[in-house]
Amino acid sequence: MGGARLEGGLARLWEDHLRALFPDGFRGVDFDGVALVLLDADGGGLVQRELKGGLDGSGIARLWGCITDLDKIVPLINEEYCASCFANLRTMAQVAAAPYAPPRPDHRG
Repeated sequence: MGGARLEGGLARLWEDHLRALFPDGFRGVDFDGVALVLLDADGGGLVQRELKGGLDGSGIARLWGCITDLDKIVPLINEEYCASCFANLRTMAQVAAAPYAPPRPDHRG
């Protein structure tokens, strides 16, 4: 049931992402060497692949790379709508990547 809830949440996030307009004035812009339009396209494409049947090893690695880039650039974006769009992309990517996260060690020791 947890997987079904996760998938439903991911589908909703994906639909929200599709309805959002790319931030005006940010095409061709990059932050710290990360092109926003490419990050949006790559991250979105990977989420779509996850929804359509899952990611292979290289897709999982690319998705974690997108999350790393989003962690780096979101704090650098000083325009509210653009920052919100990429923060939402980060959330969506994290939900898509959650099934592939390594288990956390038990520290009850």
